[in-house]
Amino acid sequence: MASFPKDIQRAGFGSGKMRSALFTFFIFILTSGRAGGRVVTVSQGPLVRVEGQAAALGCSVREYEGPTEQDFDWKVLRDDRWLQVISTFDLRFADQSLQGRVDSGDITVERRGPASVALLIGRLRPADSTAFRCSTPSTDAVFQGNYEADVRLIVIPDSLQVDPSPPPAVVPEGGALELHCNATRDVLPQAYTHLSVSWSVARETGPEDVLSFGPDGGVAVGPGYAQRYTDGELRLDLPGGGVYGLVLTQASPGDGGVYTCTAGEWSREAGGAWQQILERSAEMGEVQVTPTDDDITLAVGDTLNLTCSVAVDYPRSLRLEVTWLLSSAPGASPAPAEPRVLAQVGRDGVVKGAGRPVGLTRVEPGAFQLLVRGLARSDSGLYSCRVRAWIHRTTGDWYQAAQNSSHPVRVLVTVKDPVFKVLLLDKETPQFSGDPTELECQVRGVSGLGAARLGVSWLYAEATPGDVIAAGSGSVMATLDAEGTQQAGQGYEDRLGNGELVLYRSAPSTFRLRLLHTHDTDMGAYSCAMAVWSPAPPGWEKGPEVHSEPLNVFWTAKTPRVSVAARRLREVTSAGGTFEMSCQVTGQNLRNPGYSVLIQVEERVGGRTRRVLSLGPDSVLGLEEWSELDRVVLERTSAKEFRFRLYQAQRADRGFYSCTVTAWTRDPAQTWTRSASGQSNRVPVAFADKGPVFNISVRSDSRRVAPWETAKLQCILTTLGAAPSPGNMQRPLLVGTGVALAVGILSVLLGLICTRCCCRDALQSPQTPGPQDLELDPLNHGPLAAMAMD
Repeated sequence: MASFPKDIQRAGFGSGKMRSALFTFFIFILTSGRAGGRVVTVSQGPLVRVEGQAAALGCSVREYEGPTEQDFDWKVLRDDRWLQVISTFDLRFADQSLQGRVDSGDITVERRGPASVALLIGRLRPADSTAFRCSTPSTDAVFQGNYEADVRLIVIPDSLQVDPSPPPAVVPEGGALELHCNATRDVLPQAYTHLSVSWSVARETGPEDVLSFGPDGGVAVGPGYAQRYTDGELRLDLPGGGVYGLVLTQASPGDGGVYTCTAGEWSREAGGAWQQILERSAEMGEVQVTPTDDDITLAVGDTLNLTCSVAVDYPRSLRLEVTWLLSSAPGASPAPAEPRVLAQVGRDGVVKGAGRPVGLTRVEPGAFQLLVRGLARSDSGLYSCRVRAWIHRTTGDWYQAAQNSSHPVRVLVTVKDPVFKVLLLDKETPQFSGDPTELECQVRGVSGLGAARLGVSWLYAEATPGDVIAAGSGSVMATLDAEGTQQAGQGYEDRLGNGELVLYRSAPSTFRLRLLHTHDTDMGAYSCAMAVWSPAPPGWEKGPEVHSEPLNVFWTAKTPRVSVAARRLREVTSAGGTFEMSCQVTGQNLRNPGYSVLIQVEERVGGRTRRVLSLGPDSVLGLEEWSELDRVVLERTSAKEFRFRLYQAQRADRGFYSCTVTAWTRDPAQTWTRSASGQSNRVPVAFADKGPVFNISVRSDSRRVAPWETAKLQCILTTLGAAPSPGNMQRPLLVGTGVALAVGILSVLLGLICTRCCCRDALQSPQTPGPQDLELDPLNHGPLAAMAMD
């Protein structure tokens, strides 16, 4: 059924006999016009989504007439009935059965442009598996096209499961590393979905993507594994039964780390595009690849003691030059560089490069000892000694007789596992959007720190109430290292820079995080991670992190709303009168708001709108599309009431006046941020036009004149409204007690005293001779001129 124009619907003329009459009238006048007309489109369906997840249904309109910004209504099909869900125009549009979800913010409508919106559902329910209808009230002059469109939403159960097989804890270098993961979900005939499986590994340098499979059967490899995949060292194993395998045929020490398996559920949308509707990850475990060479494992802070023994005959003329070298191990990240010289004993016996923490001494002939004190993790690598034999000739010259290097020894410097626990407490939680949040991270049972220090990382993970979040999940918000240096995570730079995000150490083993203004988007799971920082000249080295259990921070999100009621205080009954209107504001779910108001006037309902006057949240008055500031006044009479006055109302001022009020809140930088807006009802100014109204004033070139002098009197006449023809206008001048003088130059005779003069305009019809006085508008009569003679 066709819908009526919005202004008629909102005025209440859409039911009963009046609706039928108007519909018949529209059919009569709208038989011609544009070909095509209004087009409403929604997201192409059916759309498959998962229970408990979010969904967004788009709707747009084109080829329409009327205001640039269009309104939208959403309905849902339940038991063969269309129930009202939400509207961009009517705040109380929702059906009673859905009002609770709208009030809590679970169902919202987001405007994405003047002619497009999206219906947002925060947490899908099985009952949402139905059809949704988007409709647009008509603002077109010609009623044609489509004004509504439907989209089907299929909500499937959350059945995705990820069950990884634990990998071997230790793999020898060159051996095969196999990682298997079982990913399953329920297959429904009405909504077939596809799976993807990917593997990633976390190292000290950060996470790395290894390989991904699906949902279209394709394989994608991480940036550091492309060549190994091409060479066949990295391959995908699909034994079936929901089991997906990743195989590294020749593992290297650099392949060690904590592996994670991630499964995704996908739906193919209209047009062939893939849409991920669910993702779930599971940590598989840590893998260490042990090198085949002889190695030495030491802890951070220990001392390394190596001896280089040289077997050579020692003629008197032979001298040895011994150099200790350190190079990166194969497979290490970054790639191995040129060996670094640690210390050297020259052929003259002089030691170069030694000193704390590196020492080099000759303990016996042919034996040279290297000591490295206070090891750091960066001291891990391959150690070797290079020996050059020099012979001193009788001529005094030296020449190199031989050179050889030792077999490298692999040294692995590790950090001792921390022996403490981390506990996260909530010190202050928000009850309302904009409230502060403060969390405290405590270390329990820490011991043996010595010169080491603690550092903390704060993490945030998106979540909904009831979600189970694994420890260590989420992205880094900010970190505080051993020296107290703060570092913001991606997306938190501005909040840390402007002081909205604060982190500090309140005690040696206690750290706090404070959000001065918590937004709705900050709801989720928070956790902290402690790490021991050990001295590693010239700085500090970070050890493994210990994570706290996640702490959920949630509150009931409420959508801010503003409603405005306008009422007439003074009514204009004729031209020249004063119009006064009050705008009363009612705000909901707003915290310490400031209000701005804009006065608008429409020539007629649905006609051209003109902006008159505005008052900002800081009480700054602004003249909009109005040129006469002396005739309009807008003032704030209380925190939630504004008054508008229009003086000397004219014919051009008639129309429908309304107030648009916007609520603003201040952000941490004391900048006003828009929260919500509301528009009042229209108050008409429609006084009757009773004909012309005259404004008359008299001026004299002199206030006092002597006998026989000449005085000039001017009678100034202006009219408002329909002006009569010049032939029907007479302007007699009445002086004193009825002595008539012509307008212009007046010769005042001796003995004639003009003590008070005034002029009156009269209209005379051709059939009625003589002047006829008109009653003047008491609000617009001009001043009377007074003149006296000496």
